[in-house]
Amino acid sequence: MADRLARYVSEAFLPHPPSLMGVAVSGGGDSMAMLHLLHEFSKIHHIELHAVTVDHQLRPEAADEARRVAQHCAEIGVPHNTLVWEDWDGHGNLQQAAREARYAKISKWALFKDIDTVALGHTADDQAETVLMRLSRRSGVDGLAGMKERALRHGVTWVRPLLRTRREVLRAYLVKERIDWHDDPSNEDTSFDRIKARKALKLLAPLGIDAQVLNDVAEQMAEARKALEWNSFIAAKEIAKIQSGAIFFDERGMRVLPDEIQRRLLSNAVQWVSGSKHGPRRDALLNIMASLKDGQGGTAEGCRICRLAGAIWVFRELNAVRNTSAVPHGLWDRRWVLTPPADHDDPGDWQVRVLGIDGIEQCPDWRSAGLPHLVVLASPSVWQGDKLIAAPLAGYAQNWHAEFVGTGDSFFAALLTH
Repeated sequence: MADRLARYVSEAFLPHPPSLMGVAVSGGGDSMAMLHLLHEFSKIHHIELHAVTVDHQLRPEAADEARRVAQHCAEIGVPHNTLVWEDWDGHGNLQQAAREARYAKISKWALFKDIDTVALGHTADDQAETVLMRLSRRSGVDGLAGMKERALRHGVTWVRPLLRTRREVLRAYLVKERIDWHDDPSNEDTSFDRIKARKALKLLAPLGIDAQVLNDVAEQMAEARKALEWNSFIAAKEIAKIQSGAIFFDERGMRVLPDEIQRRLLSNAVQWVSGSKHGPRRDALLNIMASLKDGQGGTAEGCRICRLAGAIWVFRELNAVRNTSAVPHGLWDRRWVLTPPADHDDPGDWQVRVLGIDGIEQCPDWRSAGLPHLVVLASPSVWQGDKLIAAPLAGYAQNWHAEFVGTGDSFFAALLTH
C-alpha cells in the first residue's frame, strides 16, 4: 500500500520535481497522509517542503486543530504556517466561499514564499462526490470531467497526486504508520451538498454506481474535454481575429462548426474581453447563439455579442464601462493604459473614460480605425471635464497612445487550459 501511494506521488512530480513545494494540511486523514507521503518524497529528492493550514474560524475546535497540525509539522521538521479567514459575512454559499478563500489565501502565502506548486490531498472519493454534485447541476463535459490532477490558479500550480486513491486506503496507511488525524464534524452535516453526495453514493452502490464508476466517468469526460479544447483551439486559429481589445469570428466559418465548439469560442471570447474569472452561464450563452442565427445577439458578463459586417463580434458593452474612469498612465477597465505625448503637461484633471455617443460625435474620422461603430463607442478616451482631449481608437489620437494590457495569445491559450 505504501509503495503504491509513493508511486502516485512520484508520478505527479517526476521527472522534474520543484525544489520548493507547499502542501495544504487541514489535519484530516487525507491531508495528513499527503503531508507524510510528500515528506518522504521531499527527503529523497531534496525538496524544501512547507505546510499550510487555513483556519476558517467556523468551529471553536478549528484553532486547536491548526495548532496540532503545526506541532506535528514541527515534530517531523516541516515548516508550517496557519492562515486565518475572517471574511465570512454569513451570506451566500458557505462551502464555496470557504473554498475560494482557501485558494486565495494559500496562493498569496505560496507566492510570498516563492512557492509555485502546492499539493492537495483530494481523493477518488472527493472526485466521485464532485462528479455527482455537478451531475445534479446538469453540468456538461467540462463539469463531469471533475477535478484535474494538475491545474493553474491564482498563479500557483495545484497538484492532486491522490485522485486515484480511496479515502479508506489513506486511513489504513495512517493507522499502519501510527499517524493521528482528526475528523471534521461538518463531514456529517447534511446541509452541505458534498455531504449529501457522500451519503447518496452509499445508496447508489447497489446499482453499481460507486466511487470507481464515477471516477471512470470523470476520466472519460476529461479525454472528451481535451478533444473539444483542441478542436476549439484549431477553429479559433482559423476564424478568430483580435483587434483593439475585441474579438471577431468569420461568420461563415463559425456557422459550419458544431454548436459546442461555437459555444466554447464565444464563452472564452467573453471571458477574455471582460476579464471575468468565469465564462457566461451555459443557458444564457445558448440563448445568445440562437439569437445570433436570427441576426440579433445579446450581452453577457459586460460584453456584447452581435453580427456585424459578416463577422460575429465580441466586445465591451457600453453600459458596462459607462461609469468607469482612470487617470492617464492608469489602468482603465483593467485592459487599457492611455499615455499622453511626452511634451504635454498634465493639467491634473484629465480623465480616461468611455468615448460614448457624445465623444464619437467629435470624431469625424472614427471609421478610419476600421472598427464597427458599436465597438468604437465603448473604447477608451481622454476627457477634461466635458471636453474630449483624445480618442486613439476613434481616429482622434492627438498624439496620445492607447496600449492594450494583455495579448491575443492568451485568448488562444485559454482554450486549452480551462
